[in-house]
Amino acid sequence: MTSSHWLIIFTLAVAALSIRVIGLFAGSKVRASKHTWVLEELPGLIVVSLIATSLSGQSAQMWMAAAVALGVAITTNHVIATMCLGVVAFGSLSLIMG
Repeated sequence: MTSSHWLIIFTLAVAALSIRVIGLFAGSKVRASKHTWVLEELPGLIVVSLIATSLSGQSAQMWMAAAVALGVAITTNHVIATMCLGVVAFGSLSLIMG
């Protein structure tokens, strides 16, 4: 390998380490601030945003199955039951609605 290859490897290693160190310091600053609630709510917000973007442009069957899954999630608070009943709802609605 040439010296330019080693320079690129070294630069990328320093960049990767810097990103981690900056994230560590930034995370500790956020935890110590009044914006701590953002970190506590972030995983749920990410999941909701992924689901919302997945549903955009989907069929009526998908939206109804998502509504069933939401109802199951609210009622049972059980991930596996929510997934199973959501899939069953989608399959049933696809058979009925064609």
